[in-house]
Amino acid sequence: MAVLRAKQFLMGQDRGRVGEDTLGLLDDEVHRLITEYPRQPLSTIWPDLLEAHDQVFRLLDGGRVRPSQLRDLYAKAAMLSFLVAKGFNDMEDPNQAITMTRVAAACARDAEHDGLIALTLGLKSLIAYWADRPEDAYHFASQGAETASDERGTVGLWLLGLKARAAAVLGDEETVSTTNGLAYARRDHVTPDDLDALGGLFTYAPEKQLYYTVEAGALLGQGDARLAAEAEQAVRGFSDPTDPNWAFGDLAGAQCNLSLVRLHTGDVDGAAEAIRPVLELPASHRNNGIVVSAQRVRAALMQGPVRTAVTARDLSAEIEAFPVARPALPRG
Repeated sequence: MAVLRAKQFLMGQDRGRVGEDTLGLLDDEVHRLITEYPRQPLSTIWPDLLEAHDQVFRLLDGGRVRPSQLRDLYAKAAMLSFLVAKGFNDMEDPNQAITMTRVAAACARDAEHDGLIALTLGLKSLIAYWADRPEDAYHFASQGAETASDERGTVGLWLLGLKARAAAVLGDEETVSTTNGLAYARRDHVTPDDLDALGGLFTYAPEKQLYYTVEAGALLGQGDARLAAEAEQAVRGFSDPTDPNWAFGDLAGAQCNLSLVRLHTGDVDGAAEAIRPVLELPASHRNNGIVVSAQRVRAALMQGPVRTAVTARDLSAEIEAFPVARPALPRG
């Protein structure tokens, strides 16, 4: 409460203009929220995220911002709007998520930040992907990849990963292969930029690239030894919670992908072992993407010869009950 009052006091002090201390406070808060978003359940950071979002827009609306401060403040507004949109997506509210993504895109354009503009296109693709609209996901990812073609950071690689995953849902194996190949070739020439320096959802680490690659293969129904080894490596890549690139959602997604790949080889027991940690996640961590990933495993359990196995039937019933305690953050 003391810190909150002090922050409110400092904001109020800048009645005639926005001071550097105010911007410094916002910088600290934006960086904290970006870092913590993939590492914490949404319910723990949602109030702070909405408060910071409101503060930035109140400053923009107040007419007290110097021209030299505008671009920076619009960039902060874009970043916070991006996180709020991601939060709505995690709560399985794609309409609100898309609306907030449009706000993020408008702010990114006002900030004249090409990387942020590309990120918002990636977020549109991500929202469509989890809402089972693969054609839209592919369209936005392709548009974003073109926008980010001259970017030296990792945002362009993320767009290519999104494009490959959407193509996999559409059954386009050739596009998956060529797009992933291009992404790995570009990885060798990445120069981390200001977005990568922020970390969290604004960078695309090698571990996450492997996770996306495996997911595309799993969605195509692949299950050879090479993909199985990559799926295990992707899980190991997110095994250390102290690693700065660790994210509970990416770990759960990688575990679901490993389960899928093992099912494609007929290894039901191995699939059950892989998804077990996901099914044991507390309700606070069961966001939309994790639940959809788990349901994909259930769909695979109900197909082919594995569906008659006792383990497959039991696991299918357990996954069916998994979403009951959702969403990660109660509506309202």
